[in-house]
Amino acid sequence: MKRLYKSTMNRMICGVCGGIAEYFNLDPSLIRLVAVLIACVSFGTGLLAYIVMAIILPNDIEIK
Repeated sequence: MKRLYKSTMNRMICGVCGGIAEYFNLDPSLIRLVAVLIACVSFGTGLLAYIVMAIILPNDIEIK
């Protein structure tokens, strides 16, 4: 069963993008680039979504 979580291995700030990349089996740099583009285009809504995910998502250590 796949679960979405914050990564402790692929983390730059909080590990949200690394966790999304691991969930979808993609490169974390690609997810980070998309996250930055969404944050810029959405006038801060993407940044707010990142902060909410950083608060809500559990770490991968807590799951295993």
